Amino acid sequence: MSTKDLKALERRFIEEWNKGKVAAMAVIDKTCADNIVWHGAAEGILLPHQKRYDGIKDFKKSMSEFYDAFPDNHFAIDDMIAEGDKVVTRYTITGTHKDEYMGIPPTNKKITLWAIEIDRIVGGKFVEGWIRLDTLSMMQQLGVVPTPKK
Repeated sequence: MSTKDLKALERRFIEEWNKGKVAAMAVIDKTCADNIVWHGAAEGILLPHQKRYDGIKDFKKSMSEFYDAFPDNHFAIDDMIAEGDKVVTRYTITGTHKDEYMGIPPTNKKITLWAIEIDRIVGGKFVEGWIRLDTLSMMQQLGVVPTPKK
């Protein structure tokens, strides 16, 4: 695939994701390999330690849990770079904490955080991904971790 095609697939994924949970789960089925390996974080995508998900079933479960907790989540693309078979995307995530997540009861607080994701694409499908998020900021916004005084 050309770098233009890689970026188009990434944009399509995010555009569909932003349409709601049903569209998000459908785009995963259409664009992710059955044996996708995703290096996210434990208990969903927002913990600071690494967890590896093997296969589309585990990946969808993680994404579904994130959607349940932040049903109005929105991903805004800030930057995108493609080279070889990889796309790097920096984006801003917003959402409202409406359901338990990582043991944190719903707070109804809005969050805004940044993320950087590297996706590897083969044959028009996502086969591997790595993500890092501003989890400290999110935990501070949810009131789980205190914000240092100046």
